[in-house]
Amino acid sequence: MGEQLKFRYDGTFKILQFTDLHIGGDIEKAEDIKTFKVIDKVIEAEMPDLIAITGDLIWSEGVDQPEKSYRRVLDHIDKWNIPFAIVYGNHDSEANITREELFNIQEGYANSLAQSGPNHIHGVGNYSLPVHSASNNEMESVLYFMDSGAYAPGNIGGYEWIHHDQVQWYMEESKKYVRENGESLPALAFFHIPLPEYNDVFKYGKMSGIKNEMICSPKINSGLFAAMLETGDVMGTFVGHDHDNDFCGELYGISLCYGRSVGYNVYGGLERGGRVIQLYEGKREFDSWVRIGDGRVVSHYKHKGKKEN
Repeated sequence: MGEQLKFRYDGTFKILQFTDLHIGGDIEKAEDIKTFKVIDKVIEAEMPDLIAITGDLIWSEGVDQPEKSYRRVLDHIDKWNIPFAIVYGNHDSEANITREELFNIQEGYANSLAQSGPNHIHGVGNYSLPVHSASNNEMESVLYFMDSGAYAPGNIGGYEWIHHDQVQWYMEESKKYVRENGESLPALAFFHIPLPEYNDVFKYGKMSGIKNEMICSPKINSGLFAAMLETGDVMGTFVGHDHDNDFCGELYGISLCYGRSVGYNVYGGLERGGRVIQLYEGKREFDSWVRIGDGRVVSHYKHKGKKEN
């Protein structure tokens, strides 16, 4: 378990989101080498305070020893000596390995902040990480990580949804931070599969960035977005899954964002890179942009929260 997350003394906290690496096979492919090269370039350019990886780190289907692929990913991230947090996608445990086995592997890495989460709710990797002030060590922000699952039952089809017990867990976590701090803390949420509301942002919200494919959200809406609206702490959600989307859109005051896919061993026409999210201590706002592997910065986005009464 890594050390406590803290804002910098200039009042900023920088998160670098990588998603959909799709490292696959026991032998490193040319595509995997390119993926790791982009990861290194983006980390070197941004030097974040936290690396958040939102699923599909590896291929597991058709791979005899997916644990080797997973260790290659973790070894490559861990060498930077930067705290990192992980949630799983639909391909990580598709075959030949379970989420529990994946988590047991990453527990051995000093910079991993991931937690398996409560064992009485769906998923492996439902947890929260507070970000503290550099000056007085008080909690200033919260980062939620949730397991959005894999595939829905055959009679429903499509992708799994974040289950009701996970939504309840999130609401209880939020209440816990209010009790501990006397107020709601600005928060972000990270998971793999986009919520159904990602479709609605085009009808009702403002957005920027690229949408080059359909939004592959679950058919079932389990109410996480409504819970976030009612709780009032989450400023934005960050997902992966759809490799040709990288947009951010604001819907009813919550920003719904994609990361930029970084893996070459998979479909997708966007240039590979990572999404950066910068928080500001004491403010309900964030800035975000995409850093491409060639060094360019694109897709600037700003979330500015409503003023409190």
